[in-house]
Amino acid sequence: MMRFLPVNLDALLVELDDLPQTLALLAALQAEPLPGVQELVPAARTILVRFRPSAVSAQALATAIASRRLDRAAERAGQLVEIAVDYRGEDLDEVARLLGATREQVIAWHTGSEYTVAFTGFAPGFAYLSGGDPRLQVPRRKTPRTQVPAGSVALAGDFSAVYPQQSPGGWQLIGVTHTPMWDLARPVPALLQPGFRVRFVDATGRPAPMRTAVPPPAQAPRHDGPALEILRPGLQALFQDLGRHGQAGQGVSASGALDQGALRAANRLVGNAAGAAALEIVDGGFALRSHGDTVLAVAGAEGPLTRVDAGGRRWPQARGQALALADGECLEIGTPAAGLRSYLAVRGGFAIAPVLGSCATDTLAKVGPEPLRAGEMLAIQPTAKGVVGAPELPAALPTLEQTVVLDVVPGPRTDWFTDDAVALLAAQSWTVTPQSNRVGLRLAGEQPLARSRHDELPSEGTALGAIQVPASGQPVLFLADHPLTGGYPVIAAVAPHHLDLAGQIPIGARIRFNPIRAFAPIEP
Repeated sequence: MMRFLPVNLDALLVELDDLPQTLALLAALQAEPLPGVQELVPAARTILVRFRPSAVSAQALATAIASRRLDRAAERAGQLVEIAVDYRGEDLDEVARLLGATREQVIAWHTGSEYTVAFTGFAPGFAYLSGGDPRLQVPRRKTPRTQVPAGSVALAGDFSAVYPQQSPGGWQLIGVTHTPMWDLARPVPALLQPGFRVRFVDATGRPAPMRTAVPPPAQAPRHDGPALEILRPGLQALFQDLGRHGQAGQGVSASGALDQGALRAANRLVGNAAGAAALEIVDGGFALRSHGDTVLAVAGAEGPLTRVDAGGRRWPQARGQALALADGECLEIGTPAAGLRSYLAVRGGFAIAPVLGSCATDTLAKVGPEPLRAGEMLAIQPTAKGVVGAPELPAALPTLEQTVVLDVVPGPRTDWFTDDAVALLAAQSWTVTPQSNRVGLRLAGEQPLARSRHDELPSEGTALGAIQVPASGQPVLFLADHPLTGGYPVIAAVAPHHLDLAGQIPIGARIRFNPIRAFAPIEP
């Protein structure tokens, strides 16, 4: 049985009975892709489907998916990957106790069955492995570890996994492998992809394999053209573009600029392609020096912008228009009066190498260029053909003095909450707390949102703009660096036309949510 739930105006969630049915539907949709579908994010019992509303409606898509024939008995013939494991994990004895078995039996069960990569998420290269020995059913740890070493082989529920990098985690650790799950030096960084088969091999006590020495990175060629020197990066300055879409199979979300309209505007003003990489600057306190003559533009947040000439004289500048800097002149970005994030583009674009097809910095997944530091020199590419754009009026931006109203689409788990909680989502205002960042806005309201269902929600795909509600009842509004999957119910999602606005909301501002329609499953 399939159930179709709204996620946003450009996404829906297909809910199925179990993991085998989910994998069968995923295989069917991958074998014969549907027109208008942009990305599929499989999870334990769901598939998140992102689509282009201009190409297909949610109802037509649900009808097409519902008509697919699923062969649950079909064997997936994915690539086989063998992973050598040293079975001396911290929780191996505890797992044996929970299962009423010996250490040797646990190891034999884990190595004696073949796994399938069901879905990815949590971190780049983190694969949820299903189909192992049915006796390996263990709960998560009552208290998660703050740090799990990279390469840890773990169990939770009926899944197994390998932690690709050091991170927090609550799974039971039974061993460690030296096989890297995530390596940007590979053409496809993630070792495991949905549909791959995995077999674990007991290598306990064997010496770690010798890793081929990686040659040091080649020195960057000398750059004799214009460049920008970072004097002060401010609170945070990152490279961002329109994001790295289509990497869900590797456990990587799109990331990208939080205010994509401002990024496009800054690039348009200097004559660049709309999606060229620019600097996303949080709050103020940012300053740079031009080496050579350059043309810049700053869009996004409203606030002071100052040019400082070689003699130290200060000249106020207008945002939203092209600005010429002579050799040695500096540009300072002050604290915004409205909005939070400024976007700085330079004519010709920055000379940086993309990672997985994008220059965006994903702060959660640690993919993309590092945050900028004082003293860095940013090389500029030769000027491409293009006309510097005319000055533009900025969009209306949020301030601390006003309540920001965001349109939201209820779903997919609105029915997991009480009627009072659904009404309360829109009735009360929510304050943006200091714990907010590019991953999400953590919100605080006078009354938490109460759930009508308290059973555990299996991990499922999460969308940009999703309003996830953890056990505290205080929601989190997911922004560009959000995790690919999550295990807390999502009560609604910010509509696509208000995502840029959400990315500009400052700490301490108040938000009200405006549902633009009632929650209802999508009927094929």
